[in-house]
Amino acid sequence: MTNPGYKRPALDAAITEWQKVLTAHQLPAEPLWIFAENLCIEPSPITTGSFSFGFQTRFSPTDEDALAIAYDHFSEPSARMVFYRLGSASGKSVCILLCDPWFEEKGTRDGYERHDEWKISFRPGHPGDIEEVTDLKRWVRRIQRDRAFHDFDFSMALATIDEIKMHGRPLLPYERMPQKMLNRLRMILGQG
Repeated sequence: MTNPGYKRPALDAAITEWQKVLTAHQLPAEPLWIFAENLCIEPSPITTGSFSFGFQTRFSPTDEDALAIAYDHFSEPSARMVFYRLGSASGKSVCILLCDPWFEEKGTRDGYERHDEWKISFRPGHPGDIEEVTDLKRWVRRIQRDRAFHDFDFSMALATIDEIKMHGRPLLPYERMPQKMLNRLRMILGQG
């Protein structure tokens, strides 16, 4: 077995370092962690053809252990992990955990602070707020496809967290369809 040249820290140590980075950039040090389902991407009301980014935690709340599960799962592959700040809301930094080899080439000029000994990068972003969406209609109508590719497309979904909790791993695509059918059947039979 070859030495990968890095060692991921415990989640607490990584969060402590992330908070130091946020503080150094004069950003709120307390993170509010969100996942793919929490993102709310909408057409920009200002610029035609562009998008505005918001988030919500009311309609798809995260479990307390979701971040730990995502971090553990993302620690398994040799891909670079990224602690990514989207903006500020209610005195906290709204953050999302990402992982993919695509981030390997990202560096200081792209806004990423690399910690190669951990194979983790921190992207504190710019000061500014991100809107928390509380209107269910806006969240339901959010854009989920047919938009430009973005860094946070490499985030973990809460549905994947649930699969890891239930099955010990993310399900493969062919395993998800029978699960959906079983869930619908349970609803029809009043067992769900």
